[in-house]
Amino acid sequence: MKQEYFEIGQIVNHFGIKGMVKVNPFTDDISQFETLGTILVEKNGTLKEMQIEEVKYSKNQVLLKLKGITTVEEAENYRGAYLKIKRQKAKKLPKDTYFIADLIGLPVYTQEGILLGRVDDIYNSGASDIYVVKDEAGKQILLPAIQDIIKKIDLEEEKIIVHVLKGLI
Repeated sequence: MKQEYFEIGQIVNHFGIKGMVKVNPFTDDISQFETLGTILVEKNGTLKEMQIEEVKYSKNQVLLKLKGITTVEEAENYRGAYLKIKRQKAKKLPKDTYFIADLIGLPVYTQEGILLGRVDDIYNSGASDIYVVKDEAGKQILLPAIQDIIKKIDLEEEKIIVHVLKGLI
């Protein structure tokens, strides 16, 4: 089942004295904050739509001025809140590119049909993404997301087929 919302960042602090918030982005393209207009803020399990009035950048973080937050104290109240967008607002991905949220939890099979486990996490190593596959016993296998290894990602059938190179497991 596809997720309805994507987390695209987390408020980690306030910025300045006019109620801006500092956001750790969870997206490859932080410029998308400029085109959103509104964002969903999840605080205490509740989603609240807020208008984005201004977007700035500081190092690898995004600074947002959200309508209704005008003081340091109000901004501080949102520390730890997650920022989400509806799937429909997400950028269209190029062919053979996937949202991490759609891959987490998918079962991973060898080309011979042997279940290796499920995708538990994905992180970027610089050269490529690394899929962390965890089996029922909790053992982890790290699979680089390269063509020689990842043979097929099938979101319809909800599975990933891999070719396991010697020494990888």
